[in-house]
Amino acid sequence: MPKPHRLGLITLCGLLIVVGLTRTQSSKEQPIPIHNVSILATSAHASPINEYAQASALNMLNVTQPSIDNSADTDASTDIDISQAKPTNIEHILNPLAVQQIVTQPVDKNTYHTETVNKGDTLAAVFKRAGVNAKYMYHLLHNHKEAKSLAKIFPGHQLKFVSDDKDKLIALHHIKDALNKQVFTRNEANYDHEEIVREPEIRLARTEGTITHSLYAAAKEAHLEDRLTMSLANIFGWDVDFALDIRKNDSFAVVYEEKYLDGKRLGTGDIIAAEFTNKGDNYQAVRYVDSTGNAQYYTPQGRTMRKAFLRSPIEFARISSHFNLKRKHPILNTIRAHKGTDYAAPRGTPIKTTGDGKVIFAGRKNGYGNVLIIQHGQTYETRYAHLKGFAKNVRRGKTVKQGQVVAYVGTTGLSTAPHLHYEFRVNGAVRNPVTVKLPKANPIAKAERERFFAQTKPLIAQLNNLPPATQIATQKTDASGTTAM
Repeated sequence: MPKPHRLGLITLCGLLIVVGLTRTQSSKEQPIPIHNVSILATSAHASPINEYAQASALNMLNVTQPSIDNSADTDASTDIDISQAKPTNIEHILNPLAVQQIVTQPVDKNTYHTETVNKGDTLAAVFKRAGVNAKYMYHLLHNHKEAKSLAKIFPGHQLKFVSDDKDKLIALHHIKDALNKQVFTRNEANYDHEEIVREPEIRLARTEGTITHSLYAAAKEAHLEDRLTMSLANIFGWDVDFALDIRKNDSFAVVYEEKYLDGKRLGTGDIIAAEFTNKGDNYQAVRYVDSTGNAQYYTPQGRTMRKAFLRSPIEFARISSHFNLKRKHPILNTIRAHKGTDYAAPRGTPIKTTGDGKVIFAGRKNGYGNVLIIQHGQTYETRYAHLKGFAKNVRRGKTVKQGQVVAYVGTTGLSTAPHLHYEFRVNGAVRNPVTVKLPKANPIAKAERERFFAQTKPLIAQLNNLPPATQIATQKTDASGTTAM
């Protein structure tokens, strides 16, 4: 066949293939499988336009064009079996825009590094340990008011650094605990700040115990954390002197909060309801948050557990000498009235004021040594003697709140060993601090009573009726049916 004829035939074949595929696209029909079709490959002397047409047709079918020996100008033809072609997405071939719609996931080139704050660490030390240039720390501290809180990092906090591929700090996460963190994210000129607070799931748990040796030991046996043991003592501290009044077989029951986040136990919250039996007398308390957000503990009848005075100014201290108006003085060796109660405690033990009041004297006074005198209204006065020293900002004229640390145990004045001498006076006359009848604080407001009973009755019922170590409300047990305390 003459060469011009062969060229025309090749061109026609290529065009027919393209037109056929185009029609398939336009009719939106499924591609028809091509079987046993051969394309006639011609001499290498074909013109460039014919080579382009042939290559286009072959590429669209993913058919590899066979190599041609250019040394021979022959009419011999080579068959290309399209049945061996790889499957091709014809829609993408005929519609190039579809290729542009393929979305490629961006590669994260940032680096992440987390450091835990240790005791004695400074912010600069943590930055250095993380390998982050200090200039970013200074820029953050000097250009964002919220960043000042970074100067108050504590052991256990975590700092998570996010840097780009040029080691530039683009984000800093200050993780205070599982529930609280703040994030500084770099913008064009400064940093954006976000405070993230997560709310835990609150579940309720109950435990109880009987005292055989001490409240502390019994609480440990009942799986009660130290913090909750102290809270229990504070709740009933107006009625029970835990240094003097505790007896064997006294008992307690506690309903308290447990905090969970993403199914993981974080720790405990507040005591919701509690009961303490001391020398046969039973006391109950329930926590109530009023409409203004103020939380206090009340009896089931709505009387506040809080009295005008605490029974003892030192927690869990031993009484070394009782109130006795005919006591023989250990140093003077004469009969001299002991007008208060002595609490033996190590030097430096914190002393709390037993009631709200005003400091009328803070200094040295004869055999008292360092003494603090607080006036509580017009009727009551308390004295704290033999002190090592006074708490910060406690001086004459200052007001103090019940439970506030005001001084520290010492051995100044006429004293043989470190202890606190505590006096309680009513209208100027001394009274036995251990037995004096303490005035009560105001009960719950009338406007709150209906709301109070609606919220607290179910808690008192749970306190009374549930067996020990039973979880209540939304609390769940594990697969074995046991409770984690």
